[in-house]
Amino acid sequence: MIVFVLEKVPASLRGELTRWLVEPYPGVFVGHVSALVREKLWVKVCSNLRGGGALVAWSTNNEQRFKMDLCGDTTRRIVDFDGLQLIQVPHSPKRG
Repeated sequence: MIVFVLEKVPASLRGELTRWLVEPYPGVFVGHVSALVREKLWVKVCSNLRGGGALVAWSTNNEQRFKMDLCGDTTRRIVDFDGLQLIQVPHSPKRG
């Protein structure tokens, strides 16, 4: 299984992904494709973001049973913690 989450990307990129995956919610794409197709789609997504951001998560045979990758303008980042992939959200100080 594969999941793409796209933020602030061109409509043409979202349309391209609908050829391969289902879009159950705007910017979220789900499907089942081979590793080769996943990699080619990811290259296409990362090269056509135009200021947006993207996350891909896919099933694999590891402790978590999935892996993730990010590209583009996202505030989050993936951190490896003893072999587990975790998402780090930067702390923003409170105003006022």
